[in-house]
Amino acid sequence: MRVPLSWLREYVELPATETGRDVQARLVSAGLEVETVEQLGAGLKGPLVVGQVRTIEELEGFKKPIRFCTVDVGTANGTGEPQEIVCGARNFAVGDKVVVVLPGAELPGGFAISARKTYGKVSHGMICSSDELGMGDDGTKGIIVLPPEHEVGTDAIELLELVDEVLDIAVTPDRGYCLSMRGIARETAIAYGLPLRDPALLDVPAPNSHGYPAQVSDPIGCDRITLRTVNGVQPEARSPLWLTRRLQKAGMRPVSLAVDITNYVMLELGQPLHAYDRTRLSGPVGVRRAEPGEKLTTLDDVQRVLDAQDLVITDERGPIGLAGVMGGAHTEIADTVTDAETGEVSGTTEVVIEAAHFDPLSIARTARRHKLPSEASRRFERAVDPLAGPAAAQRTVDLLVLLAGASAEAGVTEIIAPSAPHTIAMPADHCDRVAGVRYGRETVVRRLQQIGCDVYGQDELIVTVPSWRSDLREPNDLAEEVIRLEGYENLPSTLPTPPSGRGLTERQRLHRRVGRALAGAGYVEALDNPFMGQAVLDQLGVAAGDARRRTVTLVNPLSDEEPELRTTLLPGLLGALRRNHGRGSHDLALFETGLVFRPTGAEGVPERLPVDHRPTDEQLATLDDALPHQPRHVAVVLAGGREQAGWWGGGREAQWADAIEAARTVAREAGVELVVRSEQYEPWHPGRCAALFAVVGGQETLVGHAGELHPRAVKALGLPERTCAAEVDLDLIERAGDGVAQAPRISTFPVATQDVALIVARDVPAADVERALRDGAGPLLESIRLFDVFEGEQVGAGHKSLAYALRFRAPDRTLTVEEATAARDAAVALAADRAGAVLRGA
Repeated sequence: MRVPLSWLREYVELPATETGRDVQARLVSAGLEVETVEQLGAGLKGPLVVGQVRTIEELEGFKKPIRFCTVDVGTANGTGEPQEIVCGARNFAVGDKVVVVLPGAELPGGFAISARKTYGKVSHGMICSSDELGMGDDGTKGIIVLPPEHEVGTDAIELLELVDEVLDIAVTPDRGYCLSMRGIARETAIAYGLPLRDPALLDVPAPNSHGYPAQVSDPIGCDRITLRTVNGVQPEARSPLWLTRRLQKAGMRPVSLAVDITNYVMLELGQPLHAYDRTRLSGPVGVRRAEPGEKLTTLDDVQRVLDAQDLVITDERGPIGLAGVMGGAHTEIADTVTDAETGEVSGTTEVVIEAAHFDPLSIARTARRHKLPSEASRRFERAVDPLAGPAAAQRTVDLLVLLAGASAEAGVTEIIAPSAPHTIAMPADHCDRVAGVRYGRETVVRRLQQIGCDVYGQDELIVTVPSWRSDLREPNDLAEEVIRLEGYENLPSTLPTPPSGRGLTERQRLHRRVGRALAGAGYVEALDNPFMGQAVLDQLGVAAGDARRRTVTLVNPLSDEEPELRTTLLPGLLGALRRNHGRGSHDLALFETGLVFRPTGAEGVPERLPVDHRPTDEQLATLDDALPHQPRHVAVVLAGGREQAGWWGGGREAQWADAIEAARTVAREAGVELVVRSEQYEPWHPGRCAALFAVVGGQETLVGHAGELHPRAVKALGLPERTCAAEVDLDLIERAGDGVAQAPRISTFPVATQDVALIVARDVPAADVERALRDGAGPLLESIRLFDVFEGEQVGAGHKSLAYALRFRAPDRTLTVEEATAARDAAVALAADRAGAVLRGA
């Protein structure tokens, strides 16, 4: 919300010495987010005056049209003679009043004006456009043509209000009333302790049966509507300079008088309005839900297919506007047209003004559904004052009568759904207990009355909330208002006393160890939003019946492309990898730990828990039942070089085995040994995918997958070739282990190493052979490592050779050669029995 300081002073008599920075400091202290204070006209120096074009000479022989003009500027130039000016614009004619900057002046941006020779003529100054004066968008791309009533030689800096300060306020969703000058003025008046001139305090005629007919079929979507009619609008009437300048300073573009007035009243009172050409309406103005498949062409000339949940404004022919979002093209105010032969001006002469109050949620969903945000929807979705409609309609009527020569009809249509003001019961000392500061009843009552509340009672206060503060629903909301107005900076700083004897849980320690281990292995942690869409699962090739397709859908997603909670960490990590690869980082290893969300089918809307005491166990259990299952996963993704090339060697690219090793690194931190088996599982390559198992509760349980991604998934997501990934369930791994990583044991006795090379069928997993060797070797085996895999004619077709290094050690003695050999032979024998292994060379 852009707030010109000159406009704000109309409602609050601020001291003349107060600057925009001073007002900013007061409003920030009151809890508003004033982002900037823009200094309009900074660096602007006159003379800048109103001039009248006397003659225009078209200069020829140049690449673009050039005009040599004489302009009467009165005595502003010191001579009284017409000023000679060269100008390239063509949207003005002889007799037009324009804005002229004379030599010696300076325009915003340090642009000094002097007499100079150009296009064979000497130009003594410049005829100005709105861009050159820093006025903002005025709807034209040429010279400013002023209304004829302004006198030649008048100071244009004051006339156009070029010097001002504008506060840019970021209005939070709970303070929709601040999307108006009325709301900001109220906050300013409270901050300064000054009286407020409320622009909504108008004499409004009572509703009667003579107004334009209306009917509301959905009183929940529209609980109030006011219609007023004016006749005799002069089509040639233009918006006065003060009106257009206020719109421009507030960031809006002037369009036409009727539209400008409705925009002005919306900025002033916060109530969006719509003006219809009465001659284009057919029958009563209605409010209802759209019929499925109905179409409407909105003011932006786009035909939109309506949804059954859209709230629409209608007449007898069907929809004429998206309620609270944008009007329809069929009933818009007609453009002013001047007949070239007769000079007659035609356009809209009868206007129906609509001021309604719509359901915020309905308007917000419609605006998002059609991707059509507007100034009106921005206000309605933050809740508009339901009682402001009649005053806003009256203000619009008054301005049309004043500025367009119109006459107001006596009829006033008003439809109101029964409602009562919201009241809150609150102990008088509630604010004291919330803030930890003693304010006292008098201070609490005074502050609540300042924001518009009616307060009754002594020890127990009955507070009636004003209509424009729909965000005040509970005693804590009222306490927040008192605290912010008394000043957050006045709250004492106190440190909470933590209970003794509490540290990190075992689960938290494991998560930290896993993060440190992966970081030590060369991975960089990446954090991503926990949202995704079905489209990314399509790109990953996840099958239709896969459990990862069952998602929890958000009611109010941040993005329409990611409306669901994630069921896997891979989409976010792969997106981070793609972005970094696209920015020139080609050797990547990323990891993330976080929650995934799996619906249980029992989710629902839980009851609202109390905040003044601890919820009961039953309430907490009900809340837990309403939540989806949320296991914690850890995932890694790799691409590019895993080991860098240098004088020490040629380096190595990341491969599927690195992803498996990352999963093993995670498991080792929990004291778990993973069992690795080949499997097909999207989005991994069917020949390079490993299923990871751990023993949980006495049973071997699948805890994750690792390997190289499928080429189709890599191509669909735009990833580097041979991208690898792993994802495991950290909660299952925690349950499988004892939560403590085993430190290596140091022995004073020497190790005995025995190497064996076994020939097995090509489809026998190396993990099965390793498990058999480990079981057969017995307790003397300290470690086993696969150091070579060979396939060739020497081992026969359909076979492979697996070479293992077995390390034997006894804790209490030095092993003999015979003992080590016997343990090795037992291991080979069991591998032969289980996996059909044959000792190579035997």
